Amino acid sequence: MAGAIIENMSTRKLCIFGGILLVFQVISFLVGGLIAPSPTSGISYLATKCVDVKKHHQKSKWFMPWGPNQCEKKIQKFSEAMQQQIGANDIVFAIHVPHQSLEMSSWFQFLLVVLQFEIEFQIGNEISEGAVVTLDVSLGYRDDRFSEWTEMAHSFESRKLNCNFSSPKHHDSQGQLYDCDLLPFMELGSVAHKYYLINIRLPVNEKKNINMKIGKHKDLRLVGIHQNGGFTRVWFAMKTFLTPSILIIMIWYWRRITMMTRPPVLLEKVIFALGISMTFINIPVEWFSIGFDWTWMLLFGDIRQGIFYAMLLSFWIIFCGEHLMDQNERNRLSVYLKQIVPIGFGSFCLFIFDLCERGVQLTNPFYSIWATDVGTELAMAFIIVAGICACLYFFFLCFMVFQVFRNISGKRCSLPAMSKARRLHYEGLIFRFKFLMLVTLTCAAMTIVFFIISQVNEGHWKWGEYIVQVNSAFFTGIYGMWNLYVFAIMFLYAPSHKCYSDADQSNGDLGVSGGEELQLTTTITHADGPTEIYRLAGKEAQE
Repeated sequence: MAGAIIENMSTRKLCIFGGILLVFQVISFLVGGLIAPSPTSGISYLATKCVDVKKHHQKSKWFMPWGPNQCEKKIQKFSEAMQQQIGANDIVFAIHVPHQSLEMSSWFQFLLVVLQFEIEFQIGNEISEGAVVTLDVSLGYRDDRFSEWTEMAHSFESRKLNCNFSSPKHHDSQGQLYDCDLLPFMELGSVAHKYYLINIRLPVNEKKNINMKIGKHKDLRLVGIHQNGGFTRVWFAMKTFLTPSILIIMIWYWRRITMMTRPPVLLEKVIFALGISMTFINIPVEWFSIGFDWTWMLLFGDIRQGIFYAMLLSFWIIFCGEHLMDQNERNRLSVYLKQIVPIGFGSFCLFIFDLCERGVQLTNPFYSIWATDVGTELAMAFIIVAGICACLYFFFLCFMVFQVFRNISGKRCSLPAMSKARRLHYEGLIFRFKFLMLVTLTCAAMTIVFFIISQVNEGHWKWGEYIVQVNSAFFTGIYGMWNLYVFAIMFLYAPSHKCYSDADQSNGDLGVSGGEELQLTTTITHADGPTEIYRLAGKEAQE
């Protein structure tokens, strides 16, 4: 009978294969650590206070902070506006992205902008509790320094101020700044243009209580965060290299499966599905974002990663479960519905959460689920619950692996009755399987850590308390680990080309006697499966 490559490959070749995978894993970390720059960069911008000298505010007019077409009149301080009787509705905060003499690039992939107000303490003009700032914002773009600005988006947005003043509130403290949290402002799913212009007004309306009791504003600052072009090139190169590797091994694996006389079992089908999901996330469609303004690429990337997460987590459950079930229960997907349905539901919740923000941002880049108290609490609760569920899943997976080890170890009591060659053969198979399970646990632990850190890192600019610095080596290393793990699983669990007849097994190098052959036949070979450990575990669970 033919087994899987993991049990038929010689120890020497298996060690060489494992060594090659380890070398590629180290390389994937070194690529991020030594070649790729930091994944993202943050650039601070100070808004220029322009004055709308026209009586009628024309929305089509753009205010440039510098250059030949800069705004006609500027002020440095708001005290100048009071002296010149300039109303608050006539002041426009102008920000040009990027700074002068620089230009944006489509290699930056996305642009996340956060907002921070500099507000001075002044007796009689303090920030009221729960104060909300209303913003009249416009976003324009152009691709050279002489063209007219084209409007990309215009919206009225509200942001709640969360400011603290640590000093005593008396006359000597006037002029000191409040400590205000960063506020979410804007997110673009692509950076298809070279120059962007942001105009912000703080309209005041006493009758409607708009922008009242928000303190004495001194300045307005923005922080623009984008993906580094160097990191993008390294990331695209890895995807381009790994896509054909996984695609080829996946086709080769399924061809070997279909060449067998028996139909594929559930475990083999799930391994193939895992290869498909890995290929789906590998395909470097991001190359098209360099030449096309595809603002939905961030959302599409999250969907692809969510599908891979769901498939990977489901595979680990089925991989362990198939080595625990007896012959009557195994090879049926319905047995795992209690575990797979929660994974699918969690992935669907991730998709809905992402759609609520990045889906809306396709039409309104200024929208943010973090802009309201309810949205912030829901988002924070979601991140915390997702982290807790991920940890619980890992503990449950550890428990399943422990059960698998106990199940396999229970069969070892019959090994002393076998011949020395047969005993060593099975001890070697058990050791290989246990080592693979430990590698699986390591991969699962790293994946859970990566998921939690990614969620926290994505939200830290939005809730501004804890900052998690993620190195490029972590991204490239984890991504390389996923590909190497999927590659190894498909290779090692592919049917081997080596076939042994019963006569060869009983009279060959293993030196198995007739009694042992009868025992092995009734114990193992009655069940179909990819490996002898798979069949052995199923019989043990049945007993």
